Amino acid sequence: MGGMDVRRVESDGIELAVRDFGGPGPVLLALHGHFGHGGVFAPLAEALAGRYRVVAPDQRSHGLSAHGGLLTPDAYVADAATVIDALGTGPVAVLGHSMGAAVAFTLTARRPSLVSALINVDMTVLNTEPETRPVLDVSDWPRRAPSRDALREAVEAHGIPDASYFMDSAAEFEDGWGFLFDLDELMASQRALVGDHSQAWRASARGGRPALLLRGGETFMLSEPTAHRMVAERPGTTLVEMPGCGHWLYSDAPEAFAREVGDFLDRHPW
Repeated sequence: MGGMDVRRVESDGIELAVRDFGGPGPVLLALHGHFGHGGVFAPLAEALAGRYRVVAPDQRSHGLSAHGGLLTPDAYVADAATVIDALGTGPVAVLGHSMGAAVAFTLTARRPSLVSALINVDMTVLNTEPETRPVLDVSDWPRRAPSRDALREAVEAHGIPDASYFMDSAAEFEDGWGFLFDLDELMASQRALVGDHSQAWRASARGGRPALLLRGGETFMLSEPTAHRMVAERPGTTLVEMPGCGHWLYSDAPEAFAREVGDFLDRHPW
């Protein structure tokens, strides 16, 4: 793989950092979830190198992208559409994890001409209790800590058994260690996503676009009954469960995750 370039794309006044892993092949747009950034898909890009070109934007107010503006599903969908238009490659396959998956299937429902295939990585359509815990309260997490280790310890002291996912977005600032995301913004973004997204999920099937639904066997996000209901309600959807994995499938079992994604894309060329 020829490395990664970070390009800048403006969407509604917000400058997005778009990580382009390059190489030949059709484009797979990969959308991360809350508290993440596009770099989490680097192992997937490496595994698919030579077959598919992975492009992974940092969604607004995440990673290296600018802060500000609306933090609603509509805003994230508009950003994804802008990135696809800027690529100029025509329709792309879209993969999303968690919040990014809700963006992906809503984009597919609203702008079907931009999407050739859809991959939902462990995201329920019922983003409400008791299906899941839709909002992780980070309002009292530390804004700054004297060291990376101190920041991790402070987060884990708030009931997070393993802060590795969040620490992927840790950075050193002039006044100490903190996160690339803003805690108040992420609270607002999580709250805006609460609700039943079944209609958008069903509508994403229009035009016969295939979908892969990946579910972690030990996930807290997507119950088994809801996953089977999602398959029944959306024609053209294949469910694959990954035993032993939690919500972050791509890091729990990176090789198996890449194999499932690559095999699905191979079965549905565009």
